[in-house]
Amino acid sequence: MVKALVLYHSQEFGNTGLMAEAVAEGLRSAGCDVDLWNTDEGRYDVTEFPPYDCVAIGTPDYYSYVAGGLKTFMDDFYVHEVRKGLKGLSGKPYALFYSHGGGGRVKDTLGVFKRVGTLIGEPVGCYKKPDEATLRKLRALGEELAKATAG
Repeated sequence: MVKALVLYHSQEFGNTGLMAEAVAEGLRSAGCDVDLWNTDEGRYDVTEFPPYDCVAIGTPDYYSYVAGGLKTFMDDFYVHEVRKGLKGLSGKPYALFYSHGGGGRVKDTLGVFKRVGTLIGEPVGCYKKPDEATLRKLRALGEELAKATAG
């Protein structure tokens, strides 16, 4: 069974959290075992990342950049992979999603995640609270990530 992580940041309005749940639904419907982690609730320990087969990463737009907890994840990722030699961090299929309250320029900074591995699908963006059409796209993104991971 494919083991998937949905790593995201969501707080005040919970829009990115709703998006994360939809991606997780898509992954589960395709047969994945899914864990969700909200970096607003604590720093994600990158040493727990290697057992996952794939990851979906979601961020709100904060000053046209990714949320700090997700940037910290990538900083830790770099330190543990390059300096400490932790195996199994990179080379994973990943998908991206983001929410914004106007502008959505965070989409221009999502390249920060490219070290994770191979981007699957197109990043899904959402203005404020996701509507049903956006939730369908997110579930489909989860399914696409699962299929790309399974083979």
